[in-house]
Amino acid sequence: MPLHLLKLCVGAESISDLENWITERQAQRRARGEPAEQLHTTRMVPKKVEEILDGGSLYWVIKGQISARQRLTDIRPFTDGEGIGRCHLVMEPIVVPVEPRPFRPFQGWRYLQVKDAPRDLSEHGGDLGEMPEELRRELAGLGLL
Repeated sequence: MPLHLLKLCVGAESISDLENWITERQAQRRARGEPAEQLHTTRMVPKKVEEILDGGSLYWVIKGQISARQRLTDIRPFTDGEGIGRCHLVMEPIVVPVEPRPFRPFQGWRYLQVKDAPRDLSEHGGDLGEMPEELRRELAGLGLL
């Protein structure tokens, strides 16, 4: 059974901000002749790598709500130029909106069990996926979603 990670998406105001950032970073990597992978660098290396790479995703908290996810494809520990151990989380560049759910701020990342992960908006049915993100965010904040 897969295991997910949960992380704050610092600096993003919306899912479209995250998508634009991904597009920009991929273009920069291509311009430098590097693979157009999406990497996120973090300090701590997850201990449960096999479970995470068995279909797990990185769920992003944007403006205080779990808002989207990206499937994790690899986890690469490395040592930076200053001798500090770090980790690249490698993700598919596809951002999948999920049912918004409030989540308090935290540092680093957290494990997220499958049973606790919000559903993809595409699985919800109805027109929730067509609703503007800001409206979904507000309705979820009011406990109406």
